[in-house]
Amino acid sequence: MRVLLLYTILLLLILPFGAVPFIITSIILFLAAYLESRDKKFLVGPLVALISFLWLPLAVVAVLTMIYLSDEEPFIKATTLIASLTVVFILFPIVYLFVSAPPWGFPSQLYLTLITSIVAATSATLIGIFLALPLSYILARKNFPGKGFVEGAVDLPIVIPHTVAGIVLLIVFGSAGIIGAPLEKIGVRFYYALPGIILAMLFVSIPFLINQLREGIEKVDERYELVAMSLGASRTRAFFTVVLPQIKRNILAGSINSWARAMSEFGAVIMIAFYPMIAPTYIYFLFTNYGLNAALPATSFILLVTLTIFITLRVLFGRVKNAGN
Repeated sequence: MRVLLLYTILLLLILPFGAVPFIITSIILFLAAYLESRDKKFLVGPLVALISFLWLPLAVVAVLTMIYLSDEEPFIKATTLIASLTVVFILFPIVYLFVSAPPWGFPSQLYLTLITSIVAATSATLIGIFLALPLSYILARKNFPGKGFVEGAVDLPIVIPHTVAGIVLLIVFGSAGIIGAPLEKIGVRFYYALPGIILAMLFVSIPFLINQLREGIEKVDERYELVAMSLGASRTRAFFTVVLPQIKRNILAGSINSWARAMSEFGAVIMIAFYPMIAPTYIYFLFTNYGLNAALPATSFILLVTLTIFITLRVLFGRVKNAGN
């Protein structure tokens, strides 16, 4: 049964919503399994699902029946169950949020904070590509003393608590910071300003770009560059005409991951620029000032928008990847 994992995930995902939804879903999935395999043993599945009326936890028996009746070997059956539980652990809170708090009825100010988030995250990603490409190229092509130190430094923003990262940025780029103070005198402000948000997002997201781009460059044989240079091209031209076209998928994948990380950032941003509010800080504002119920519709809407954008980008990346193959 090629769709065993998907069927198991759906059964586990719908189970907490009650016996009736679970039984309906079970009937549909067991009938689909029967139509796929033409094996009548799957017709017993809906009958097994009916025991969830007696006590909802007994619905697990129907899930196990679906796995047991499949033609997979025991190892695949066991791993399918564990894999399904892992996916459901990620998906169920999201699904339950949408069911319990539909994405409407939120303050109109949320639109402005969402636009601010998208603008800041996109700006951080574009700046990140510009900064990451040279470093990724050096790390991929050159061996030098202290290379391990540089590689460790690149990953630091990932392991540092993000509130700590925000404080670090604040003492450097804040109004009294060693860099922020002189820049404010010429009109460049980071503290409680959009550049500060972009800075915080860039700090926490750029490692994803650097590592992804480095991986791509390492896969490009340096001999291609040397051949281009032997034919008269400069190192710069060889990079743009030989290397860059071959790492476009890495650039896209790194950009998606970096953008998603920037969009979700809260800790570093709130330390250096609580205003203008981005979507995460606005939801935090609603939660702390008006309670959980006030924050839920806004949370649901932001989640819906970000998931839509992220899934769209992943689909586009998949098409680029398939076209490249």
